[in-house]
This record gives sequence, C-alpha cells and structure tokens, in this order.
Amino acid sequence: MVEIKSNYENGIDVITLKNDAISVDVTNYGCTIMKIVVNDKDNNPVDVVLGYDSPIEYGCKGGEYFGALVGRVANRIAKGNFTLNGNQYTLPINNGPNSLHGGIDGFSYRVFDYELIENGVKFHYVSKDGEEGYPGTLDLYATYTINGASLKLHYEATTDQDTLINITNHSYFNLSGKPSNIDAHYMQIQADKMGCVDPDGLATGELVDVTGTPFDFREMKCIKDQIYTENEQITLARGYDHPFIFNTDKDQVTLYCEETGIEMTVSTSLPQTHIYTANYLVGKLGKGIPMNERGAVCVETQNMPDSIHNEKNPTVILKKGDTYDEYTEFRFGVKK
Repeated sequence: MVEIKSNYENGIDVITLKNDAISVDVTNYGCTIMKIVVNDKDNNPVDVVLGYDSPIEYGCKGGEYFGALVGRVANRIAKGNFTLNGNQYTLPINNGPNSLHGGIDGFSYRVFDYELIENGVKFHYVSKDGEEGYPGTLDLYATYTINGASLKLHYEATTDQDTLINITNHSYFNLSGKPSNIDAHYMQIQADKMGCVDPDGLATGELVDVTGTPFDFREMKCIKDQIYTENEQITLARGYDHPFIFNTDKDQVTLYCEETGIEMTVSTSLPQTHIYTANYLVGKLGKGIPMNERGAVCVETQNMPDSIHNEKNPTVILKKGDTYDEYTEFRFGVKK
C-alpha cells in the first residue's frame, strides 16, 4: 500500500509505504525518512528512527540531517575546495573549516519531484551546474521500495560534465523505539580497516587495522564494551564518527537491540560506511521526546569521505556519460 498526505506547504508531501511487515513514512523534502515502524519480539509496533512528526520541522539547519538523503557529496570536503580536470571549485563552508553534506542548501533541503511505483516511490531532482559550488548539471533519481520487512534505497544519477557525487542516507537508528542511550545495542561491522579523522571530523585518509582496537566489530559486540575504551580517535570524535571499509559485498552491518529483539541488517553496493553515534545531539524534541547525545546510531553507507583529496583515483568522480548506480537496503527481523 502506498498513501500520500499532501496538507503541507511548498509542494511538500509525506508518502507512506506499508505492508504487513513494515511501514515507512518518507517525505519528498530531502527524500527524508521520517518513520520506519516494525514489530518487536512481542509483536508491538516500534518506530526505529529518530526525527520529527512534521516534514516542515526537518527544514531547521541544525546539522543533524535526520533521515535525509545527503548530497551532492556526503561527509566533509577539506577547506571547501577541490580541483577537477585542472579547474578549482569552491564550496560553502558549513562545518568548522570544511564543507559538509553537500553544503548549506544540499539535497537534504531540496523538494524532490516524485512518482508512485509498485511498493514504493521514485524521487527525482535536477541539481543545476554550479549549485552549492559543484560543476555539472546532475540528474538524480532515488527510488525507495519495501519488500517484506526491508526498505531498499536505490540511487541513480547522470551528469552533463564531470562532477563529484557521494550519496548517503542519514537516518538515526535506535531499535529500542526511543532516543535512549545506545550503549546496550549490539553491532557487527564486516570491516578490517577504519579511517582516522582529525579534530574537525575530517577524514585524513589514514586507514588503520581494527585488530585490537575499539573499532573491531567483526564479531557482534555490545557498543558499551567498545566505545568507552581509551582511544585517541574515539576521544577526538566523542564516540564513533568514522569510516569503516568493508571486507565483503553484502550484509556488511548488523545492529541489534536486546530490549525489543529487533535486528537490522544493512546490505549495500557501496564500499564502506560512516558510523556515527549521534555524539552531538543536544536535547532537541523529536516526536515529543528529547534527543540526546549517543541516542542513536547512523549507518551512512558511502564512498571514501573526502575522496577527492584522499584517494589517488577518487571514487566520487562521476564522469560525463557514466551513471552513478548504488543501493543500500535495511532489512529488519526479530530475535526472540
């Protein structure tokens, strides 16, 4: 079942995707996921993402990006500038000395066109040449579909000149159904290496073996047993706010809450994820409840942060004539 609520301003709608196993509310404002409701071990409905009740509330640019599609380039770009094909480009600085998540008016704050499809919705947005400083007119489609207890996000884009693209979804997951501390959540990440960040949260390009560190989640571990370990990188970020480089091409991340029995498995075509433990939430009311520090886990699947500076052959370059084609699927189940 697909339903539309259209009583909002400026062409903003809320679309509900629903079957017997999952219900998802998403708005065409930033392709933002507002709710994901699944049943817990006692068959009670649980909303497993943080956010707001109204799509209009997502317009506040407080830096949280609750549930949003993030782009044109997710994560930080050093000093808000880069060189491509011998030309230098300047981006808005909106996070310390760097450009973050597409700039001041990135995709998270744009109203997308959309059409309903079987079991889903297909969003569309044309980002014009020069928008937020990026070269090329980018034609982007984001398709959200449900199948059983899973939500799949599929991104496709083309450009009329070489540009950068690194799309992610920025949902804040708490499988307890409330923005409580995520210490008791269990997590598994199929990654042998993680990426270091500097004091401003910028990925440095340095990759470190996770063995013997609090970043080793190759086996399911309770977050509280890892996150309080003395470690320079955790201290810098006030928790996890780091890229993890996958060692497999499916079912790369698992999150589990013993309280509800809900387990989420993330499978993606992308090579890594940025794990963020909501280290900077400051008590804003969301769905009537204060959302505080470490009240959720973000699983931001993407290419290498600041790839244009950190990789010899940057994976975020989309060339004219090529197609960006990536997906991420969130699959839910219950362990009783």
